[in-house]
Amino acid sequence: MTATALAAETPSFSADTLDASIARAARALTALGAADGHWCFELEADATIPAEYVLMRHYRDEPIDRVIEGKIGNYLRRIQGAHGGWPLFHAGAFDMSASVKAYFALKMIGDDIDAPHMARAREAILAHGGAARSNVFTRALLALYGQVPWRAVPAMPVEIMLLPKWFPFHIDKISYWGRTVLVPLLVLQSLKPQAVNRLGVHIRELFTTPPEAVKEWPKGAHQHPALIAVFGAVDKLLRAAEPYFPKGLRARAIKAAEAFVTTRLNGFDGLGAIFPAMVNSLEMYDVLGVPADDERVKLARESIERLLVIKDDEAYCQPCVSPVWDTALACHALLEVGGAENEARVRAGLEWLAPLQVLDVKGDWAAQRPDLRPGGWAFQYANAYYPDVDDTAVVVTAMDRAHRGGPQPYDEAIARAREWIEGMQSRNGAWGAFDADNEYYYLNHIPFADHGALLDPPTADVSARCVSMLAQLGDRPETSPRLKAGVDYLLAEQMPDGSWFGRWGMNYIYGTWSTLCALNAAGVRPEHRAMRRAVDWLVAIQNEDGGWGEDGDSYKLDYRGYEKAPSTASQTAWAVLALMAAGEVDHLAVARGIAYLQARQAEDGLWTEELFTATGFPRVFYLRYHGYAKFFPLWALARYRNLQRGNSKIVQTGL
Repeated sequence: MTATALAAETPSFSADTLDASIARAARALTALGAADGHWCFELEADATIPAEYVLMRHYRDEPIDRVIEGKIGNYLRRIQGAHGGWPLFHAGAFDMSASVKAYFALKMIGDDIDAPHMARAREAILAHGGAARSNVFTRALLALYGQVPWRAVPAMPVEIMLLPKWFPFHIDKISYWGRTVLVPLLVLQSLKPQAVNRLGVHIRELFTTPPEAVKEWPKGAHQHPALIAVFGAVDKLLRAAEPYFPKGLRARAIKAAEAFVTTRLNGFDGLGAIFPAMVNSLEMYDVLGVPADDERVKLARESIERLLVIKDDEAYCQPCVSPVWDTALACHALLEVGGAENEARVRAGLEWLAPLQVLDVKGDWAAQRPDLRPGGWAFQYANAYYPDVDDTAVVVTAMDRAHRGGPQPYDEAIARAREWIEGMQSRNGAWGAFDADNEYYYLNHIPFADHGALLDPPTADVSARCVSMLAQLGDRPETSPRLKAGVDYLLAEQMPDGSWFGRWGMNYIYGTWSTLCALNAAGVRPEHRAMRRAVDWLVAIQNEDGGWGEDGDSYKLDYRGYEKAPSTASQTAWAVLALMAAGEVDHLAVARGIAYLQARQAEDGLWTEELFTATGFPRVFYLRYHGYAKFFPLWALARYRNLQRGNSKIVQTGL
């Protein structure tokens, strides 16, 4: 579309219409909150989590629940891709591991392998090389079911638990999600239990070669050939040596793994508060012979059940829940709307958040920062060993903004959170999500790390949130070395096309929104070259309908930048917020984005989107936050109105 054509279509806004859109959305968002003040929206991943839930029940020989299985079956059939397999995100490409797990679960549920959807899935899986091409975690599940030999899984002896901290591999050197998933899995891999599988279901038909005859299992596309050779030799050595490990040493290592899990079991919220770790912990207790009526087993099992989303005709299992994140972001949106009613609702949300601050548990992050006091918030209802830097910064900015200019009831909470976030800054001036200086990149080349997501290194989006927080609390780059280091990191991370990489949201739109807000809060002027390049990039990628969109295809190993995708409400909101942070409130692209959001607002006052707009692990695991389309568009509309009327505190707020 030419500039002339765009100019001819410049939207005109009625103040009354904009106010009405904002009011409807604010009322609808408020109505979705819980009576105690918080919000928690559904968090949906791909087919793997609900499929693993079904398989977990059969692995343990739990009573068959035909109702739940039937509803999960309906869900899995609905999200099957047009290519016959299952994607990692809505309308995405075929993924082998998701497809193998979904097929296995449906067959376990009772679907006839000759049914059209099963035949299409089998044909697609075989056309892509068969189930032997699955990733490591899928092959570990298949080994537990006896579908592949244990040599299909890289050697990871439980004696890893006893390695000294100076050793090249240590659980402190990997990410929080890596260690919570891996530690109980080490016990399973060492003891090699087998599923009960009372129905005797197998998936041999998904292999192009009998699994016991497969000699070479796949490596990660990111893994360097030289390092693959080195670690491959180590893997062979471990396999040869493992049968000769002293029994006493193995028993001591298993005890260490069990103690690690039990210490972090986290009540009804589960180990790490994430589904794969919860399942592994439960199955670890099973293989260790812990009785079913043991409190640990009951807690581990209940934590999994609480992740189910059950509807009239469908059900699925969430990878985790996001109440702190949802509540803090909903509060920001309502703060932007303003008004006594919305501000009262925000105060209720902040009152719910305040006691969830982790003040008395030194989590795994303390391995790198032993002298630092705790002070962060976790992502979930409870996850004391794993508070989240990103969540903490967003909670703090909401608390500060809600009481700006008046008595601040959260001074102590903000001070403790600030102390913790400052202490979590990495040596390069940036921040990771859960750990500091977690940059042992060689570990992503071990055979077990074919997913390439074993680490939690600093990233631009999380760093931007921390820069935003420090700036909002009054720091300036010229007087705060920490803030200057964060700003310098962000400026250095700008991509060649003017965007920033988004680790936890898809992708460059998310990273660019996060960073432009931070640079604006830190006092970087709109005319700065980095700001201008980012504005040019955002304008250039706007879709013809006035919105913005991007999906998981943009996460490529060989950087090629943004990949065009259909517009979504949440990504359009990010782009609009980013442009306004760069001083472009009067830009045509902003007006068109606002018009897109208004035109797609539903009768209930909210927005819907099926496309996934968030990231668990690039190229491996993606997320659809059902709340994103509810609070981000409202936030963007309200900020646009406020800036147009000259009454927003955007310069004084980090987000």
